[in-house]
Amino acid sequence: MLLLLLLLFSFQCCGLGKYLSPSAMLCSYFLLAVLTGCVDPVSGYSNGKVSVACGGMIPQHGYEPSLDPSPYNLSVDTSTFSPGDRIIVSLQVASSNPTFFMGFLIEAHDARKLNSPAVGFFTLTDPHESQLLQCGHIQGSAVSHRRSSRKTHIQVMWHAPKNPPPRVQFLVTVVQQYEMYWVRTAGPVVFLRGVTAAPSTAVPPQTTTPTALSTPFTSVGCGHNKSCLRDPVSCQPESDPYCFFLSFTTDGLGRSVMFELSGPAEGYVSFALSLDQWMGNDDVYLCVKNGDGVSINAAYVSGRTPPELATEETLWGRAWRLADGVIQCRFHRNSFQPHRFNFNQSYFLFLAHGSSHQGVIHRHDRQPLISSSQKVIAGHPEDLCGSRSPLLIKFHGVLMLTAWMWTTSTAIFIARHYKQLWPDTTLLGQRLWFQLHRTMMVLAAVITVLAFTLPFIYMRGWSNRSGSHPYIGCAVMALSVIQPIMAILRPAPESPRRIIFKWIHFGGGTVAQILAVCVFQGPSQQALLLPSPWSPAVLTGWMLWIVLADLLLLIHSCKFRDRGTTGNNEDKESILFAQLEKQQHGEISKVKKMMLLVFLTGNTGFLAAFINAIASS
Repeated sequence: MLLLLLLLFSFQCCGLGKYLSPSAMLCSYFLLAVLTGCVDPVSGYSNGKVSVACGGMIPQHGYEPSLDPSPYNLSVDTSTFSPGDRIIVSLQVASSNPTFFMGFLIEAHDARKLNSPAVGFFTLTDPHESQLLQCGHIQGSAVSHRRSSRKTHIQVMWHAPKNPPPRVQFLVTVVQQYEMYWVRTAGPVVFLRGVTAAPSTAVPPQTTTPTALSTPFTSVGCGHNKSCLRDPVSCQPESDPYCFFLSFTTDGLGRSVMFELSGPAEGYVSFALSLDQWMGNDDVYLCVKNGDGVSINAAYVSGRTPPELATEETLWGRAWRLADGVIQCRFHRNSFQPHRFNFNQSYFLFLAHGSSHQGVIHRHDRQPLISSSQKVIAGHPEDLCGSRSPLLIKFHGVLMLTAWMWTTSTAIFIARHYKQLWPDTTLLGQRLWFQLHRTMMVLAAVITVLAFTLPFIYMRGWSNRSGSHPYIGCAVMALSVIQPIMAILRPAPESPRRIIFKWIHFGGGTVAQILAVCVFQGPSQQALLLPSPWSPAVLTGWMLWIVLADLLLLIHSCKFRDRGTTGNNEDKESILFAQLEKQQHGEISKVKKMMLLVFLTGNTGFLAAFINAIASS
């Protein structure tokens, strides 16, 4: 209309109007008005603000709606409701039709009078893809798309009014392309509790058990419109079958939270809310494989005992999916629920998985993933970080590795090969090699005692589920204390019992070092799970490094010892090595000093690699 009026105005301005009589001019205006009335308005709303389409639910695209069967499915999570109840409404692509949709409009109407105004109101679970509309006098009485992106699934929440009709039917318009759409497709009917359904007009009611999901969860929106906790960090559950994933999203008013939980497991995946980083007295939520389906329940853990399932119904909007060994479940819970944790407070999150038998769960297979900090569940979205290794256990691992991989091995290396390197050098009245050896071994014993106590503090007692690790650790701890005591009580150098002491001291130290290497299997324990096969490979490399360094110095010493006479006591051996060092212009001294530097550098490198792995676990 505006274009045609501008055209006439241009005729007048250009002087063409003077060639037309008044009657001709009137006819021209009349003709333009008629033509304008015959032109249909064509407009699109890619931003989803389609309040103009309320009621009839017809897109103003200028095309006829499709008469083919709709490839989309509208479903609800329950078939009955009471005033004020919430119902999850899901729009998704039918599993047999790999397609998408770009726009939609969902309304709820009295099933007896579908042309009546919409009833109830909606709230959003994904504000990034959907928005509320006002149809009539009720804000949020309809919901549509926010942008014209390609979608395969959308979910919203419908709230029943205080005075609902006995039956409510959901209607949907879905736009696949601008010229391809389905208008006012009939969806499921839900019934007011206590009202008998009318089978002649109603769609068969949905089951009240958890519904099956057709598409996997996605990490899109983590940190923006939903909070996420993932292991490995930043993994994507839609493409990574080994991704453990937990996300939670609040509704627009913060009155409820939707959780999505996913992970590869034989029996169950679960998460818990805790006031601290210790297991016990936690609010737990379980998704347990049960036959060909998944049962979704709330539970509570008192101390270190199996979870006790909640007797009251606290969860709604439950849905699940099983595919390729991955268990996925979705559910909703009110932010404030009697006898449950309040979502407006902050908690640590635990993410665990394990096996089950006929719906009964067993202890989790691995140490739970624990969030690094507390999080307000109904608070702002965050992309959270976590660790499966508690801080005390990390310190235990670092201290034990420092004591035995670096300190003890260096002390033994010096005592074995460097007694004659500084024959006249003393420190606090004792030969230098002896002071270095004694100081390092005492330091190793102190570090071992400190590290030994940390697992008992964490476990609050003895652990019966750690295999041989604690038993070997106790043996190492005992030898760490016995060795220094034995050294203090050693006989004098000229005593005939000195040789007995030397062999017992040597044997005890060797056994302790072997057991310490065995106890390094700790990185394969639940509480300190380092990457495999990296961890065993690095440990094997370190042992080969120790053996190689010992062999090189032994070969070097034997090479020069063969040139002299053999002695039967330490004094003769000392004189021999002193003479050899002088004769060879300090060649032995230079080689041993260089070898000690290389040995310390290698030991430090292996230790740093393990500490870095522990810090990242």
